[in-house]
Amino acid sequence: MSVKFLFVFVTILLFSAFASYAGTIPPSERVCGKWESEEKNLIIQVYMKDNNYLAKVVWFKDTGNQPMSYWKDFRNPDPALRSRKILGLSILSGLIYKPETNSWENGMVYDSKHGRTWNASAIIDKDGQLRVRGYWHFKFIGRTMTFKRIG
Repeated sequence: MSVKFLFVFVTILLFSAFASYAGTIPPSERVCGKWESEEKNLIIQVYMKDNNYLAKVVWFKDTGNQPMSYWKDFRNPDPALRSRKILGLSILSGLIYKPETNSWENGMVYDSKHGRTWNASAIIDKDGQLRVRGYWHFKFIGRTMTFKRIG
């Protein structure tokens, strides 16, 4: 058996194993994983806990020279929470999967840059990008952040 044949065989085996695993992921859990913002300045980890989808900050880029571990939630309206680190901070909570629209709804997103919490929804578009919409009671009054899956 040649090395080339063995390489091709192993590649096909790994690809088919991955494809069968990817096909077993329920649509509701497609949102789980690591996502990088379109601006490439934020990476979040989306995960499920108690039938709710949550997200936390796992990496971010700041314009200053300070390390990520330096930055705190100093704009939080609650003084008791201002010493929380941004790195590892839970920023998205309460999303519930709605199979009829293939979207995640009724969540809340926290914007540490401004110290505000907004209503939130999310979809994965036809290109596989995660679109998280933060809004104030009505979806047309808001802003959408786009993320690309990285893990």
